[in-house]
Amino acid sequence: MKRRMTLPSIVNRDDPIYKPAERPPSDPGHQAVFIFAHGLGDSADGMEGIADQFQSAHKLPHMHWILPNAMRNNEVGATAWFTPKATKLEKGENEDEKGMLESVAYIESLIEACRNKGIPESRIVLGGFSQGCAISLLTDLVSRKYSGRLAGIIGLMGQLPLADGRRINDLRALVDLPPTTGEVPIFLARGRKDHLIDRSRWTLTLEKMAAFQGTAIETKEYAHLGHSLDGQVLGDVCKFLERIVPSLED
Repeated sequence: MKRRMTLPSIVNRDDPIYKPAERPPSDPGHQAVFIFAHGLGDSADGMEGIADQFQSAHKLPHMHWILPNAMRNNEVGATAWFTPKATKLEKGENEDEKGMLESVAYIESLIEACRNKGIPESRIVLGGFSQGCAISLLTDLVSRKYSGRLAGIIGLMGQLPLADGRRINDLRALVDLPPTTGEVPIFLARGRKDHLIDRSRWTLTLEKMAAFQGTAIETKEYAHLGHSLDGQVLGDVCKFLERIVPSLED
C-alpha cells in the first residue's frame, strides 16, 4: 500500500511516500519505522520498489517505511539533499554545509512525526543510498534531538560528509552534544567498483564513524558492485533490520 505522508507543505519538495506495515502491532511502542533516503537525482518513487520487495516477501511485517524526497535543486538540475560542488565532493572540498543541515532538519521532522504517533526513537531506523547515506550519517552525529538515540543507521554506497578536520565536533558542541554518541548500531556498505565513493573517502568515513560510535559498526564491501544496490546488499540490510528492530509480539 502506498500513501503520501502529510506534512506541512515545503516548496520544491514532494511529500514522502509512506508504506504502512503489513501487520502493525496494536501497541505503537512495538512498531518499527525505516526512514530510507534516496540518492542524488532520484526520488522516493525510485526507492519504492525496495520497500515493495521486503513487503512482498513478508519481511519485517511490523515495520513501516517512510521514503522521503530531497529538494528539487536548481543549481544541479536534479533532486539533491545538498549541492555537490562540481566533482570535489569525493575529496571533501567546498561541501554544502548549509544544504546538509537543512536536510538534517527535514529528516528530524520525519522522526518527530513518528514520535508523535507513539513510536519510540529506539524503534526508528534511518538510512539511505549515496547522498541519502551522507545525510543519515550526519543526522546521527549532529542532531540535537536524535544523535545517538535511534535504533540504528544504514549507510549504503555513501560517505560521511564534513569528515575532514573537526567540523562535526564543532557542530556537536554548538548543540551541546557530548564528544561521542554512544554505540548506535550502524551498517555501512560499499561496492569495490564504486568510483564515486573512492577507497580514501570510505576509509575516512569508517575512521570518523568509529571515533564517534565506538565498535557498533558493521561494514560490508561487495567485490562485484559499483555505485548500485542488488539482492545481496538488500539481504544484508534485512538481516541487520531484523536484529535491531525485531518483532515484539503484542
